[in-house]
Amino acid sequence: MSEGRLLVLDVDSTLIQQEVIELLAARAGSLVEVAAITDRAMRGELDFAESLKKRVATLKGLPLTVFADVAAEVALTPGAAELVATAQEAGWTVGLVSGGFEEVVSTIASRVNVTHFVANRLEVLDGVLTGRTVGPVIDRNAKAVALLAFARAAGVAIEDTVAIGDGANDLGMMDVAGLSVAFSAKPVVRDRADIAIDGPRLDVAWPLIAARSVA
Repeated sequence: MSEGRLLVLDVDSTLIQQEVIELLAARAGSLVEVAAITDRAMRGELDFAESLKKRVATLKGLPLTVFADVAAEVALTPGAAELVATAQEAGWTVGLVSGGFEEVVSTIASRVNVTHFVANRLEVLDGVLTGRTVGPVIDRNAKAVALLAFARAAGVAIEDTVAIGDGANDLGMMDVAGLSVAFSAKPVVRDRADIAIDGPRLDVAWPLIAARSVA
């Protein structure tokens, strides 16, 4: 085993209480439609990339200022900041992977003093959202790739990694991690995780993952 450890967390409905795309959709008047698609995607009933395309399309025309507004509305999950701080104090590297958007995730990451994060990016033209993303889609496979990249960069063996998530899009990284934790998760995720936590506090995961061998 390597000396270091890596903790990777999903963001929406895991590190934070909301789904950022739904906060954006509320401002675009498409919340009901977007929330329904999000729920089906997280249950594994829809391809994530296709569901993202449909949801992002409804955001067309929103101004750039929406990012700051939404970031200010985001609420951390109870115990989230404590979990991250405790892991870091124990010498763990912490990373975030999100099917949400870098424009908001970057602010969330700063709030919990995390510098390693990966998320989707929204295309902007003339100060407004175009309704499209740019760059690679952070789907199930991309989340797994991100966890592996974080581990490699930190010099952490894959068996010494922990992934926490709630939706089907997290299963890729949870499958490759040494230990997987489902947090307030969809049934498909709970069934495949090594540990399942119902919440409401995220930091209850710490004694479970710290005490358990991730070999």
